[in-house]
Amino acid sequence: MSTMPYILVCDDEAHIRQIIAHKLRGAGFEVIEAKDGQEGLEQATARTPRLVITDFQMPRLSGLDMCKALKKQASTSRVSALMLTARGHTIAPADLEQTNVRQVIGKPFGVKQLMERVDALLRDTPAQGVAA
Repeated sequence: MSTMPYILVCDDEAHIRQIIAHKLRGAGFEVIEAKDGQEGLEQATARTPRLVITDFQMPRLSGLDMCKALKKQASTSRVSALMLTARGHTIAPADLEQTNVRQVIGKPFGVKQLMERVDALLRDTPAQGVAA
């Protein structure tokens, strides 16, 4: 079993999802990919990730709605999320309060910036089910 955190990457743009997943795997993380919010919700429900990286606007279920649903489920209620969006200005603070979105990064973004945010979020978020 891997000792590195499991990260769920959810984006409907395959090239963005694959670049992020490749960079995370190269850093030693275990990564599962989802092509939309509904698939991401199903993946996270089946196996709780340590962190979710999601696009805001996707088919079937938006990243925001997926994060709201994850916060409502007992098994995923404490999973932190990092949201990617070209439309960051349209995310109302009241909507974010209903989620565990801890960071919002605008597209286009730098991979180095993303990895720095991932590292910071993982440092600030204790693993679920692990005694300190």
